[in-house]
Amino acid sequence: MTLLVRQQEHSAVSAPRAAHDLPRLTTTVPREYVHRAGHAEVFLTGCRRLDNDRFALTGQWPRAHTFFTDADGTRHDPTQAAETIRQVGLLLAHSEFGVPLGHQFLLRDMEYSVNPDELEIGPGPSELTLLALCTDVKWRGDRVTQFAMAITIERDGRHVAAGSGHFSCIAPAAYRRLRGTERVTAAAVPKPRFLTVDPRRVGRSGAADVVLAPTGRPGHWLLSPDRSHPILFEHGGDHIPGMVLIEAARQAACGLRGEVFVPVQVATDFHRYTEFDTPCWIDAVTVPSTRPGMTGVHVTGHQEGEEVFSARLTGYCRGTDGFADAPADTPGA
Repeated sequence: MTLLVRQQEHSAVSAPRAAHDLPRLTTTVPREYVHRAGHAEVFLTGCRRLDNDRFALTGQWPRAHTFFTDADGTRHDPTQAAETIRQVGLLLAHSEFGVPLGHQFLLRDMEYSVNPDELEIGPGPSELTLLALCTDVKWRGDRVTQFAMAITIERDGRHVAAGSGHFSCIAPAAYRRLRGTERVTAAAVPKPRFLTVDPRRVGRSGAADVVLAPTGRPGHWLLSPDRSHPILFEHGGDHIPGMVLIEAARQAACGLRGEVFVPVQVATDFHRYTEFDTPCWIDAVTVPSTRPGMTGVHVTGHQEGEEVFSARLTGYCRGTDGFADAPADTPGA
């Protein structure tokens, strides 16, 4: 009893000094500000305004991630840079530009490039420093309605990635008018998933991560993602997210080339919402590359004869053991 009392007295006396002496600890930014449901999927840890349109941010990529990691677990996936850029745009809109939570965002385009030499996973999480420049900012009252953003990402002072994008911010009432009740209702009823391509043919190790179904035609697939996927559909929605389309483009490049395709530069334009209730056909063709020694691939997605997105990828191919032995694409069930 005496020991317990003394411990309590000591804690009461020393607590104020201990709180004052505590170092500032690293935490993530609020998950709501980057539209993620789980803290584990938040890659940003801080943000500081430098001047009217420039912001310094910090971030962290985990050593092991269930989706944004190469199959062998030694390198960060290049598309993690795209997700990080997306999160920066959302964070700045909410925390710096006054866009209320509950507003919807339209990503009109995104371009990113990575330095593949800086994607190796080290003995600890990859600590990032980011610099974002916002331009073409348009206001309605005290909140932003759209803006453009350019960003650079460094790790230990070395360049890791860069990117840009255009964001539009839409109020809930305007979004309901834009989308209509029928689209929201259709999105709430999942349809059966088609038999997907063998994971090895699209650079993935697990079937759940594959977003393409075969059609029997070279360079042509049906978009068929798993809507219960914990990363690609982590925060729900009434249409197929842009990150799913970016992943579809990368997988189509792998399937077209017959090797694991590592994207070094990707430029994507989103023309229309990609709906759940209508087949989306993915096509890929080889195009000239502007980078010596690399391959160019152009990917498009169509619904009801309309192009919903297009992506131009530049990267390099690397084989993997057993990849060539994967069965040929056959039409899905």
